[in-house]
Amino acid sequence: MIRIYGIKEKLNPIKTKLSDIINQCMVDALAFPDNKRAHRIFPMEKENYFYPEGRSDACTVIEISMMEGRSVDAKKNLIHLLFERIESEVGVMPMDVEITITESPACNWGFRGVTGDEAKLNYQVNV
Repeated sequence: MIRIYGIKEKLNPIKTKLSDIINQCMVDALAFPDNKRAHRIFPMEKENYFYPEGRSDACTVIEISMMEGRSVDAKKNLIHLLFERIESEVGVMPMDVEITITESPACNWGFRGVTGDEAKLNYQVNV
């Protein structure tokens, strides 16, 4: 589950491409299935979006929630790929991108009528 926040005037024009980039990074870094996209995009009014000094109105926050089990190297690779590809493909500088990864045990997830630890997945979590 991925949530993407930004000022609507900056986020809306790039949201489809940004979702494509994030999805491909998940595939490349975590061996995620290509069709596993679960993105929620939150274009916000500038008056409701506060960001640290030194950032521009392109400041974008990406929150990634996933089942625990990925290695530190896989998560760091994902973060580095996101910074690189977001800059090169949509022009948002790394200084304007904030990424957080939150993990929880599979038993804390529920989808397709079962808990995550009961689900038969077509991909590996431990990468």
